Amino acid sequence: MTDCSVILVTAGSREEGERIAEALVGEQLAACVNVVGPVRSIYRWENAIQRDDEWLLIIKAPTSQFEPLAARVRALHSYQTPEVIALPITAGTDSYLEWLRNATRLAG
Repeated sequence: MTDCSVILVTAGSREEGERIAEALVGEQLAACVNVVGPVRSIYRWENAIQRDDEWLLIIKAPTSQFEPLAARVRALHSYQTPEVIALPITAGTDSYLEWLRNATRLAG
């Protein structure tokens, strides 16, 4: 197990996803964000099944950054309840994980 996570966030548009990604990387809350999409999301909201195209943000960050990162996503996001979930990185190359840590606030 490492001290790093992949954090998933969905956004309603490419522009919103890129705006959130640039803020997270620019503020050194995340080392890297991939914006993938569109992806089709089918989910239950307010007792109805919804179908929407969304953009998936795949965020790489130290696990210790999760709370400030999630707070920043909530501040920037247009959704009432944005998805912000973390998956632990259980293994990775030493050089990549070192870069990930050094590209965030942990380096300062």
